[in-house]
Amino acid sequence: MQNQIALGAANVTRVVETQIHMRTSLFADTPAQAWDDHADLLEPHFWHRAAEQWRIAMQSWVVEVDGLVVVVDTGVGNDRDRPHMPPLDHLSTDFLHSFTAAGYDPATVDVVINTHLHTDHVGWNTQLVDGHWVPTFPNARYVMPEADYRFFGPGGEGENDGMRTVLADSVIPVTDQIQLWSDELELSPSLRLRPAVGHTPGSSVLWLDAGAPAVFVGDLTHCPIQIRRPDDACAFDVDPAAARGTRRRVFTEATHAKAAVFPAHYPGHGGPVLVADGDSFDVDGWAALDAI
Repeated sequence: MQNQIALGAANVTRVVETQIHMRTSLFADTPAQAWDDHADLLEPHFWHRAAEQWRIAMQSWVVEVDGLVVVVDTGVGNDRDRPHMPPLDHLSTDFLHSFTAAGYDPATVDVVINTHLHTDHVGWNTQLVDGHWVPTFPNARYVMPEADYRFFGPGGEGENDGMRTVLADSVIPVTDQIQLWSDELELSPSLRLRPAVGHTPGSSVLWLDAGAPAVFVGDLTHCPIQIRRPDDACAFDVDPAAARGTRRRVFTEATHAKAAVFPAHYPGHGGPVLVADGDSFDVDGWAALDAI
């Protein structure tokens, strides 16, 4: 399977953890007819018509550039107690095998980026070894948005039982390796993190430009229906209005830059190139990755 592409001087690799289906009703702003109207974009990879479900991939993107190996988002992780999200509870996947099969050693990863601190973006920060959560990437900086760290942490507005569990098994064990950031962070000449608030207070995007631009957008968009209907919110957005504005801004920036857009959860070919279409957007092509 073709899971790696070159973008200028950078290599980008997709490492898939698992895939699940979710109810289309999680897009409350999207009328049922809209899914049919955009079937040309959504089928067969993103929408299950008969079940009224959309398809989601849990995956990481690995970027090699400027002498760095950078992992963007770390999925759900194995062995997690996730009663608040039953489809993610106590997963047992071959993610680490897939990671090493793609040619990477966790010990040689330089940077781990959590675009935000939801459970399906921080899981493989750690792994369970002899009953203890230990860093999966022992020599990496774990770069996390400070706004999320405060929001979901003790005393924060987003603190709840589920997030306390997530932080306990996937964030606190890497405390000594964490770098918190806000505003903007340049990781290397080709990589910079920028805020993309809305999905969470600290949601961020990673811009790559090593001769062929791309942007890794985390949960700025969950499903391609939001490309053509960018104002449609997903139920997981903490601030839907802010997420709408951010989605339009980043999509517009991507169209101007002719940058490939790599969301955290798109199956299929994973990364569209967008074009403006009136007050909306459309897909001008997909990354040269095999479809999943």
